[in-house]
Amino acid sequence: MTRRIPRRRLHLGAATLAAAALAAGALSAQPVAASSPDIDDLLSQVRHAGLFSPQLVRVDTPNAASRSLLGSLGLDLAESAGRDFTDVVVSSEAEKALLRSAGLTWKVAIADLARREARNAEADRRYAARKAASGLPSGRTSYRTLADYNREMAAMAKNRPNLVKSIKLKRPSLDGRAIYGIEIGRNVRRANSGQPTFFIMGAHHAREWPSAENTMEFAVDLVKNYGKNARITDLLSRGRVLVVPVVNADGFDMSRTSGDQLDLNFLNAYDPTGLASILVSIQAYKRKNCRIIDGVDTPDGTCALSLASPGGFGAGVDLNRNYGGLWGGPGAAAQTPNPLTAELGPFDPTYRGAAPFSEPESQNVRDLVAERQVTMLITNHTFGDLILRPNGVNPKTIGHNGKPVGDSPDEAGLKKLGAAMSAQNGYANQHGWELYDTTGTTEDWSYNATGGYGYTFEIGGNEFHPPFQQVVGQYLGTGKYAGKGNREAYLIAFEHAVDTEFSGVLQGRAPKGAVLRLSKTYAMPTWESTYRELLSSSMTVPASGTFSWIVNPSTRPITLATNPKAKETYTLTCSVGGTVRQTSKVYVERGQTLSLDLSRCGAKKG
Repeated sequence: MTRRIPRRRLHLGAATLAAAALAAGALSAQPVAASSPDIDDLLSQVRHAGLFSPQLVRVDTPNAASRSLLGSLGLDLAESAGRDFTDVVVSSEAEKALLRSAGLTWKVAIADLARREARNAEADRRYAARKAASGLPSGRTSYRTLADYNREMAAMAKNRPNLVKSIKLKRPSLDGRAIYGIEIGRNVRRANSGQPTFFIMGAHHAREWPSAENTMEFAVDLVKNYGKNARITDLLSRGRVLVVPVVNADGFDMSRTSGDQLDLNFLNAYDPTGLASILVSIQAYKRKNCRIIDGVDTPDGTCALSLASPGGFGAGVDLNRNYGGLWGGPGAAAQTPNPLTAELGPFDPTYRGAAPFSEPESQNVRDLVAERQVTMLITNHTFGDLILRPNGVNPKTIGHNGKPVGDSPDEAGLKKLGAAMSAQNGYANQHGWELYDTTGTTEDWSYNATGGYGYTFEIGGNEFHPPFQQVVGQYLGTGKYAGKGNREAYLIAFEHAVDTEFSGVLQGRAPKGAVLRLSKTYAMPTWESTYRELLSSSMTVPASGTFSWIVNPSTRPITLATNPKAKETYTLTCSVGGTVRQTSKVYVERGQTLSLDLSRCGAKKG
């Protein structure tokens, strides 16, 4: 039987965070005297009571029951766990008391995250000082800022215009920022002629800096080695790679700049007490986006002024619980606080948002997937040294239809590919739910909606943003994985994306220049309801008049999970000069090649 914890205890931690944030705002507004009796009294109370002393603790969770109990407490769980432990960010003695009340034990992994931030920043400065260039494809020796990512992507598109295309995502962030990505492939500025897409992204969670770094380094690697490395050159001639290093631009920018010790030193000059520095540094561990009130846009340019979401708690939406597939189920906090499950509603670290795809950041990812044949997707996170595959919920969990959720229909293939990738970086290859139950995650939605394989990489074994030298090792591999690492795992993922064994193939003849479009509209289930979704991708028939289009299977895995004999279809249209000349229904399975004669598409009707 799961033990329920009185919710009033949990309020103390959230209330403390809110009060501390307000205090930090006041302190950083103007210089203060170190001898101020009010500030001294506040500091004394905060430090003596340990009300704001962020730590990373490793909670003992030797079995499913203990993991479920921990997940029910509404704490800020790191995305890191082993067979007998789960890492948790705790910011107050109230949260430790919550663990004790639940009968859970733990060890302290990082005793002071604010001090750890300062030590890591100093280690990074020493590393950069002694290394002219690292072994990374970019040669970088320090973490990028948001401006660095945008500048580097723009430069690649400018310098290699036939290989790299800059993409401005459709929706700006809540803070008014444009969000950018790039598409990489041979003749990338020409219309797609049948190539599938490998989509790789990072930084859904603001504090997970290595997730963005590994994503970006892979992009640099591909561009740098196209035409030099036979394997990369071949892959980029057969498929395209879509790269979005920073999904959560607002949150990442706030985390990255708040975690910069130069900024903290500046604050120290105005705040001799040190409290503002401690509180602002905790913004380096921000998790969510900059949503303050559901349905209300954040005034542009104000996110950086807000200290409403230190760590995982406070205002904001967990973007990796906001995707549509099975949205609103286990492991995602609802809009209304729930005393039975110790959820804090919108202030919970896993708050799922007001509706599926309520946030512009998740909408952007949905659009990119819906408009392409994404046959492989990796969403990078930090940390845990894990490769997680769908589904995110224990297969024995009873869904809203009264039946067990079950494993994904492609479990054998997903597991096999996960093992091939984990053999390169040493990560554990496991289901998402073996970390803890989650719903509304990126790869669970993309896989179940399209059939394209999808995974989460949890990069690094110890902390959210370790010394940068460790990022070098994560990408290139260390020890027995030296020369492999995430680089090799990503290349294996790219090879999967272009492998027709795992996709459908539509081939045949059609007028040169004709535009073929595959689309389908369907009801996508959330945990308790459905919403309408559209997939619509296109290709242009090359001058030869023959085409070969690698596509995802037409029947969605989420449909096959309940009816293995189901047969959904695409609507295929063929257009010439902007006019649809031919329409048909297409059914294609994974690994099937379907021959089509669209030659009459060139004839005018009537």
